[in-house]
Formats: sequence, structure tokens, C-alpha cells
Amino acid sequence: MMLPVNGTLAAVLGALLAAAVAVAAAARLGEGHEHRRPGQGTGNGGPGEGGGKDRFSRWGSPHARAVTTAGLRAALQLAVVSVVIGYVVRAVPLLLAFVGLMFAVAAWTAGHRITHNRTWRWAAAPIAAGVAPVVATLLLTGLVGVDDIALIPVSGILIGGALTGTVLAGRRALDELAARHGEVEAALALGFPDHEARLEIARPAASDALIPGLDQTRTVGLVTLPGAYVGMLLGGSSPVEAGAVQLFVLVALMAVQAVAVAVVLELVARGRVHRLHSGTSEGE
Repeated sequence: MMLPVNGTLAAVLGALLAAAVAVAAAARLGEGHEHRRPGQGTGNGGPGEGGGKDRFSRWGSPHARAVTTAGLRAALQLAVVSVVIGYVVRAVPLLLAFVGLMFAVAAWTAGHRITHNRTWRWAAAPIAAGVAPVVATLLLTGLVGVDDIALIPVSGILIGGALTGTVLAGRRALDELAARHGEVEAALALGFPDHEARLEIARPAASDALIPGLDQTRTVGLVTLPGAYVGMLLGGSSPVEAGAVQLFVLVALMAVQAVAVAVVLELVARGRVHRLHSGTSEGE
């Protein structure tokens, strides 16, 4: 066992979370960059409006609160999941339902990270498009059984990778279209179809969503030993077996994220995912 589950571990975790919150708050991370919904103004005053009473106080910055919430949620969710998984592996329908729950939560999280209107539902498409073929391949080839507990962590890793790629690509694409709206209009004036004009502007920014996965794959074994490798070693597997599993995870993640980024980029270019008011038609 790598880490003993005892009071010392709890104290260290609490100290690390407190340190993360303190740094985020002291640096006022997230202030001035919070996402504004369409039509939301900046107020009647300038940057100094309200004197020392900014919208976000020094010790209440958006990211400080987010770190606190994320840490506490992670502890609660992992405690619950640890108990639930012990039951779902006893029956295939429960196991598949748990995987479906992971997908639903990922789609909801990605959609609401990207947009604040009804188009958030489209976030399910890139995640499913990336994850479903890989999981289906594993099941059809027998590498993972439908009743195998390994289906949960493998699906979770792939869904998490698709979630990250979808969020990064979707947000970057929409931000780029908003910042370079004039260039889109210029392309339209030159005769480009709306889809092509938006695609040309958004594609470079959305493509950056692949960089974290590429860097992780390029530096594996040289900079870090990822979780799958370490977990296999701690479970008693040989270094070769652990390396093979980790290689599969990294390659599968690159495939999943490439598909997810391509699909969400296409959805943004076609106006299916946008930041307009909910009452505005999606194609506008």
C-alpha cells in the first residue's frame, strides 16, 4: 500500500487543500476572468467601482471557492463511490448503470462549463463519440469483460479524458469566435459559408485542447509515472504489464480526445453550441 489510510493522511490532505485555497485566494485567481452570460454588463462603474468592495473580495476569489468546493466534493464523492462500487460489481446491469452515470455527469459538467444555455446538452455528443468506439472495441475483443470490474476504471479514465478535451476545445473555440468576431464577418463578406468561416477561426484555438494529452504521452516515464502504471505496480503486476496497460491508456486517451475535440469544434462551427440567449435559435 502506497499511503496508509489513517489520521496522518487526513491531516496532510487537509493541509494541502488549505494551502491550495490560500494561494488561490491570495493571488486572487479567477478575478476579472469569470464567464459572463450573454447580455450581462459590467456595471455602471469602472474597475474601481465600489471602492474596496470589489465583486470578489481578496479572500473570496472565484478559484479559491472553487478549490474548496472541489476538494470537499472529491472527498465525499470518493467515499460514496468506494462503497457503491462494491455493490455494482455484483450484477452486470448495475455495473453498466454506473458507467452510464459517469457519462451523464461528464456530459452535464462539460456542457455547463462551455455554455450557460440549453445547448449544453450537445456536450454529450463529443464525449460519446470519443469513448463509445474504444469501450466497444475492448468489449468485442475480450480485453475487458462486460462483467469485469476493470470496465469501471477504464471507462472512467476515457470519459474523463473526453470531458477535458471537450471543455477545453469548446471554451477556447467560443472565446476565439467572440474575440475575433470581425474576422468571421470579413470571411462571410468574402463569400465563405458561415460554417467554414467560423471553423477557420475556431480551429487553431480548439486544437490546443490536445496539448496536455500530447505532452503527457511524450514525457511518460521521463517526467512522471501516470496513475495506471503506479496502480498496477502497487497491485503486484510486473513493470512490463504495468507499462503495457499505461501505454494502452495513453494511446486510447489520445484517440478519445482527438475525436472529442473534432466533434465539439464541428458543433461550435455549426452553431449547435453557442453562448447566445436560450431564447435564440441555435442556428443563429
